[in-house]
Amino acid sequence: MDLHTVTEVISPAQPGQWRPGDAWMGGGTALLGEPRPHVTRLLDLAAAGWPPLTVRDDGVEIAATCTIAELADRLGRHGIVLQCCHAFLASFKIWNVATVGGNLCAALPAGPMISLSVALDGTCVLVGPDGGERRVPAADFVTGAGSTVLRDGEFLRAIHLPSGPLGARTAYRRGSLHRHGRSAVLLIGRADPDGAVSLTVTAATRRPYVFRFPSPPSAAEVEAALDTIPDADYVDDVHGRPVWRRHLTRHHARSIRAELVS
Repeated sequence: MDLHTVTEVISPAQPGQWRPGDAWMGGGTALLGEPRPHVTRLLDLAAAGWPPLTVRDDGVEIAATCTIAELADRLGRHGIVLQCCHAFLASFKIWNVATVGGNLCAALPAGPMISLSVALDGTCVLVGPDGGERRVPAADFVTGAGSTVLRDGEFLRAIHLPSGPLGARTAYRRGSLHRHGRSAVLLIGRADPDGAVSLTVTAATRRPYVFRFPSPPSAAEVEAALDTIPDADYVDDVHGRPVWRRHLTRHHARSIRAELVS
């Protein structure tokens, strides 16, 4: 998609350069995927040269500009990471350009990097116009289809994944209308060493839902948790109707529970 209203590209971009009409750009696959007549300048974050991944004692920091290919190469040994990367069902060209941060900021319900970050208790590091940082749980970053907590002039700098969830046992389920279709339902379950279990629901809903259980839940407890998702929050588009997404969510949730509590 050509953005005919763009008159300037700032590269590399820095905090404080943003002004109304600007858009922060990572790989650009989402930004250039549809008309954006309000955008007049692009602020290039990829040119900042941030290390894609930084391993620390308390976990891994993934730069917002880390590509899907880099993530799969560096963290693919964690099965859930590779599974979420493959959920893109994208060509190698997209894998080598699309970024983790861009997928979160696009805030599409089917965004698999949203699913991954939320399921592993990630924290989003946001940088404001003055260079100051604030941290937001990944579970709270996406507020709806296409909307996030980002304020004017803020950009996503990194996602921190703590070491504990990265090493936990996980179960992954994904559904779509056809084999190479966009995710209509994507659920991830996680069983921690202390016995706690979490279930993350994405793709089927306009924003992520995370359900946490202090011990392995019964089937009734999982059903009761899913009952708290409002019917209006199930996505309705060409990739699946709400009633089908709701049914498939429950089907996969039962399967995940059975796998993790066995």
